[in-house]
Amino acid sequence: MRNAAMVFVFIVVLLDILAFGLIIPVLPHLIEQFVGGDTATAARWVGVFGMVFAAVQFACAPIQGALSDRFGRRPVILLSCLGLGLDFILMAVAQSLPLLFIGRLISGATAASYSIANAYIADVVPPERRARAYGLLGSAFGLGFIVGPVAGGLLGDIDLRLPFWVAAGLALGNFGYGLLVLPESLPPERRSARVDWRHANPLGALALLRRYPQVLGLATVVLLGALAHYVFPSVFVLFADHAYGWGIREVGYVLAAVGVCTAIVQAGLIGRIVAAIGERRALLLGQAAGLGGFALYSIAPSGAWFLAGIPVMAFWGLANPSLQALATRRLGPDVQGRLQGAFMSLASLAGIVAPVVFSQVFAASIDGSLGFEFPGAPFALSMLIVGLALWVSERASRPR
Repeated sequence: MRNAAMVFVFIVVLLDILAFGLIIPVLPHLIEQFVGGDTATAARWVGVFGMVFAAVQFACAPIQGALSDRFGRRPVILLSCLGLGLDFILMAVAQSLPLLFIGRLISGATAASYSIANAYIADVVPPERRARAYGLLGSAFGLGFIVGPVAGGLLGDIDLRLPFWVAAGLALGNFGYGLLVLPESLPPERRSARVDWRHANPLGALALLRRYPQVLGLATVVLLGALAHYVFPSVFVLFADHAYGWGIREVGYVLAAVGVCTAIVQAGLIGRIVAAIGERRALLLGQAAGLGGFALYSIAPSGAWFLAGIPVMAFWGLANPSLQALATRRLGPDVQGRLQGAFMSLASLAGIVAPVVFSQVFAASIDGSLGFEFPGAPFALSMLIVGLALWVSERASRPR
């Protein structure tokens, strides 16, 4: 049952990430098209879109986590897939920036499959094997980013809207697949007796973390990691075009390279690394790799130097699975969904702030308002954030 369940949830997450990966290379350029082709203005709008997406997710993720604790993981995952499929159709037909904006609002409300998948793993995988399981789930991101952005780049070269139609097909196909084969992981006797509405809101979810000080430090690391990671969806596509002249197709290939390296680390290496050095040291090694990767990205004088940072940055992927394994060990099965909802709320809270900050930093670094150009400034900011995350990780992961 455990192996079969892992296969099912892996495929569900993989198809979800494929759908999102398809639109990554084209959404900023579609926004750029709506604002008349001005890159700095488009960068600011991309930041606003990211902020709103995260704000809605911040509000909705705890509700989804609480519902999954009460009614099971399966129905919440299925509703997420269905909602995303319908939303991608809306964005495919949007003929104005406001309608595209509404589409992102709906995406934020329905994008729950990954956080609930984390709770699913906590249900079916014993604690000593969770780091590897979370690594395998993370490799779904890698595989999704191998195929998704390349396909999105190739399809976007044909028509900017075609990737949205394909993404809709994948999400709706994912719903059908899950409806037929995804088993429930949380039996009725292990569910919450009622929906915990007191914590089924973003502030209540964060208050939940205060009740469990054993995970509060690790939750801070989740927040910092999410802040740093938002540099990629916030500015990468426009940064790559401005700094290196990479178009939609080239960006798709680069994101595919990121996916290959991530899959190698998370599917092939993390189990061996955790077995050799333990979850705590793997967490710290991952944070150190993220620090080095962002440093290289920020000063890369050419596309080749940027590409050289990808294998280094891939080892940042050690951090989150190791952190998840440490955190889920410290709480019981009846609150795993709410824990993941709280973690998702933290990531969404970061997303409310980070896209605007990174996009404004990038826009200021290229529009001449600073008196000089430094397109890598957003990555330098992420480097500082990961440095802080490394320090907090060292303290929060100490044995209790």
